[in-house]
Parts: sequence; structure tokens; C-alpha cells
Amino acid sequence: MVRCGNCHQAFDTRPNFAPEEIDPQLELPILDEAEIQPEPFPLEITASDTPSSARGKDQRPVSSAGQDVFISETYEADFLSKPRSRRWTVAAFLLLLLLLAQAIFMFRVELAARIPALKPALIRYCQILRCSVPLPQKAGMMSIESSELKDDPAHRNQIVLVALLRNRAAYSQAFPNLELTLTDLQDTALARRIFKPADYLPALQDIPAGFPANQELGIKLRLDTTDLKPVGYRLVLYYPNS
Repeated sequence: MVRCGNCHQAFDTRPNFAPEEIDPQLELPILDEAEIQPEPFPLEITASDTPSSARGKDQRPVSSAGQDVFISETYEADFLSKPRSRRWTVAAFLLLLLLLAQAIFMFRVELAARIPALKPALIRYCQILRCSVPLPQKAGMMSIESSELKDDPAHRNQIVLVALLRNRAAYSQAFPNLELTLTDLQDTALARRIFKPADYLPALQDIPAGFPANQELGIKLRLDTTDLKPVGYRLVLYYPNS
């Protein structure tokens, strides 16, 4: 049943059906083997009497006038895929280098701390990127092992702060800042002072070299309290950029 596109009426097409004649030129006839005549190949051929055992893997024999003829097969897919594969290899290698450079930049401080021999190369690397390779600043690996604040009997309105610091890391770290807060009986802050490394370290201490790994450092500071009369204190260490 078919519906007309103009009048939209359905009708049976079988009484008027006529099979479509096939153009002989469009058919692909099956030829008998006896009727097949050898035709010259448009591809370049090479005549050879070479035995079959010596033929290359990329050649196939064709019978022609009683003589074996070998045609070299070219695989277009392989030919096109090789440059593309090479480009992907180069792109992947460049991407790997980019990721490696980014990882070195992100972890340059840790690398320099754990592998000191790499630090000169990392410094040169940072000269290109205009960055720096500072010492690690892990406050959690620093501790105040002990501290004491006491009066100086020989000097009125002067107190002495004694403390022992320890770097518990397995690598050198930057010296921390110390914050001292003096308090009264109600634990209210009377005065506060921040001591930078240059304030509490000995004059000959190599500050850029950092606090050596697994080492202790004793400090002693004499302070003038004037008329504050503190009875307590709080002492903490920290890094300004933490």
C-alpha cells in the first residue's frame, strides 16, 4: 500500500508493479576461470626467478606468461600512521618535561632540603623563573623544649628570658620568630615583643645556613620591663609566612 503525495489517497501498487530493469553496466558478472585473460598491472612489477623461500614478506607472486612476478605491497595506513605516531611521541615527551618542570617548581624547597646537592641547580633554575629556594619553614617540626623568665637581682626592672629551641626535622630549617607576651595576675597581656632571628641569635651565627637538623639552640635575652611588674609570660615560635 502506498499513499499519494498529492491527494493523500492510499492505493495498492501491486497490479501496476513492473520490476526495474538493471543496467548491465552496473552488474558485476562472475566470470569463468577459463575466460580470465591476464592483463598488465598498472603497478610497477619486477620479474624474478627468485625461489619462493627468498621472497620478501612484502611481496606477493602473480603468474604472468609462465614467470613469477612480484608486486611490492605498500600499506598506506602504515605509511600515514608513522609520522602521526612520531608527532604523538614528541608531544607526550614535551608534556612530560612540562610536568616535571612544574613539579620541580612546586617542590623546590623540599628537594633542596632533602637533597642538598641539588640546591645549586635549583637556584640556577629559579634565576630563570625569578623565584627563590628558601629554607623550609615547618613550624610543626620546631619546638620550645624549655623556657624560663626570671628577674635579675643585680638590675632593677630587668628580666632574663632563657629558652631552648629544637629543630626536630631531618633537614635544616629557617630560624623562626619568637613572640613573648608578658602578663599580669589575670593573665592579661601587659606587653608583647616579637624577636626575629637577628634579635636572639649570636652575632656570629650564620642565619642563611639555617637551623641544623636535629639540633638544639639555647637563647638568652635580657629585657627592660620598666614599671610593668609582670608575673607571667607566654612564649611561642612561628614563621611569618605560615
